[in-house]
Amino acid sequence: MGLAKKILIIDDDRKLNDLLKSYLSKFEMGVTTADRPGEGLSLLKRIKPDLVILDVMLPDMDGFGVLKEIRKASRVPVVMLTARGEVTDKVVGLEIGADDYLSKPFEPRELVARIQSVLRRFTPREAAAGSLESGALKVDLKKRTAALKGRDLNLTTTEFEILAFFMANPGAVLSRDRIMEYLKGIECEAYNRSIDIAVSRVRKKLGDPAVQPRFFKTVWGTGYMFIGKVKTLEA
Repeated sequence: MGLAKKILIIDDDRKLNDLLKSYLSKFEMGVTTADRPGEGLSLLKRIKPDLVILDVMLPDMDGFGVLKEIRKASRVPVVMLTARGEVTDKVVGLEIGADDYLSKPFEPRELVARIQSVLRRFTPREAAAGSLESGALKVDLKKRTAALKGRDLNLTTTEFEILAFFMANPGAVLSRDRIMEYLKGIECEAYNRSIDIAVSRVRKKLGDPAVQPRFFKTVWGTGYMFIGKVKTLEA
């Protein structure tokens, strides 16, 4: 994974935090922990972590509220932990910008695999193209930004990857399984509409209606297609 990654854990289970801090250090991860939401949000601004591990069940403010605060100012990848393992928790987390989730109890090695997977998605991919354009929509692959009519779309890691993937394959019907394979993160088995949720978030930010869409077309029973004409600009 190269240089040590900075991980911020926001969880009120201090025993678990200590265990993870020790375990993750074996995988070139420097861990900072917070057992209160306010403390976690302050640390987020101060240390600028590469990834946040966020528990749903927190005192003062639940994990969903913390995630909303995080997304107001940061696109940092977030892996949510849910003790109950409920589908509803996972759906809500995805809808408001989580990049992955894991149900408690879990094996620490599985968490490491999730972290590494999300960080791989977040690391800019080597590409000859510097940017992709479709009309007023521009995706900068190096800076990992997307803008429509000059307005930053403020995409999360997963949303950016989905948009870039579709724009790199215009006119091709991409199935949910193919998208999932490309992302290599969210567990499709846990909630098979997770891809639909992520695509829906991207469409909403693009202001792309289901009726007479400009960018995404739903191919019922199969997946989605990017219907806009795409121009590739060299780096």
